[in-house]
Amino acid sequence: MLHTLNDLKNLAIHASDGDIGLTKDFYFDDKQWVIRYLVVETGSWLFSKKILLSPISIKELNKEEQTLTVTISREQVKSCPDIDSEKPVSRQYEVEYMRYYGYSHYWDNTGIWGSYPSPNMIAPGYYSVAPKTDDLDSPDNFADVDAALSRDNDHHLRSSDAVTDYHLDAIDGELGHLQGMLIDIDTWEIRYLIINTSNWWLGHLVLIAPKWIKEVSWPTSKIYVDMTQKQVKNAPTFDPSEPFNLEHEQSLQAHYDRDDE
Repeated sequence: MLHTLNDLKNLAIHASDGDIGLTKDFYFDDKQWVIRYLVVETGSWLFSKKILLSPISIKELNKEEQTLTVTISREQVKSCPDIDSEKPVSRQYEVEYMRYYGYSHYWDNTGIWGSYPSPNMIAPGYYSVAPKTDDLDSPDNFADVDAALSRDNDHHLRSSDAVTDYHLDAIDGELGHLQGMLIDIDTWEIRYLIINTSNWWLGHLVLIAPKWIKEVSWPTSKIYVDMTQKQVKNAPTFDPSEPFNLEHEQSLQAHYDRDDE
């Protein structure tokens, strides 16, 4: 089952030694279309500081209780690298963050989480498949990090709050704006963008697959898609009052498979 970003906001983060805070925003990679970090606002126990939480540390979502259980502790969070939530997340920060928590980096590989199918498999001790801490300081690992830092201009992490309401620019003109996203929390992949077309076409929310996105532009506050206005209008509709189940997913995949032909 897929979840909207709104479903995943204001979740309480349960650590091994107490609650950390509430989810407030998400940083996503607009090239591989995956959530890389959750922005968590801590409570008064840490002066309402904002910290980043990697999906690598997430064990379980309990939607009924509105909680996310994580493998890290409050004690670790106290000393985690500081982040300026008003600025883009740099690769340098990610390198520091990954080393602090003992995670292997995910970049320089074809998969969205490196060679692993899901982020929690990167966490130390996961069925003995995650890298040993000693491996993180190996010469090969440093070489990979240095290569990534030299290509930092290709880093594309964006705030979901910042891009909400960006206009959608189709091949033949604007049509709608970004209202939300549908997330697969097994992988934290962004499966679909929720586009509100009410300013052009009354009362419709449609779903656009990320493979049709050409560019997300900060300067113009637009999302450019390789679709015509007619294709956007004919995209599958989204009803937020209905749970998004396997039947919906299969219908969407069939729709976009036809468009590929």
